[in-house]
Order: sequence, then C-alpha cells, then structure tokens
Amino acid sequence: MKRAIWNGQTIAQSDKTVMIEGNAYFPADSVKKEFLTASDTHTTCPWKGVASYYSIKVHDQVNKDAAWYYPKTSDMAKSIEGYIAFWKGVKVEEVAAV
Repeated sequence: MKRAIWNGQTIAQSDKTVMIEGNAYFPADSVKKEFLTASDTHTTCPWKGVASYYSIKVHDQVNKDAAWYYPKTSDMAKSIEGYIAFWKGVKVEEVAAV
C-alpha cells in the first residue's frame, strides 16, 4: 500500500498503485479530490500521451502543478489512464495495509 502526503495531509492512499518510471500512479478514486484544483498546464510524453495537471491546496498553501494524470493515454500506457501521480515535494511512501 502506498500513501501520498503533502503539508502533513494524506492526499491519496491505495494498494492498487501502478509504478512506471519510478512514479506511483494512484487510482483516481483513491485520491482526495477536495485537495486538488485543475490546472491549465499540459505536457506531452512521447509514449504515454498528453498529461494534465492539478495543483494541491492544503492549509491555505498551494503546490502548483504537483499532481498529473493522463486522461487519455497511448495504447502502451493504458494501465495508468486516469490514474494520478505526484511530485514537487509530495512524499509517496509505503505503508502497511490495515
């Protein structure tokens, strides 16, 4: 089981994450959406597709574009389509299943 934490708050937790290129992608339903705000930022990965971003807001602090996801992936990355990954100081850690 993995957990994503930023600013002392658990943002996501799941035992169904998918690891790609060292990043843990969390199923969308395991992420607490109340901490996410849609961003206008988009980037392109040559083999995954176009990524969209969220900023994370916890305790009135904002971590701009600290989460990303692929709403529609290439055929090679279907296992993470719609899943959400984190960076920019968001700590992803392994936790014991309860």
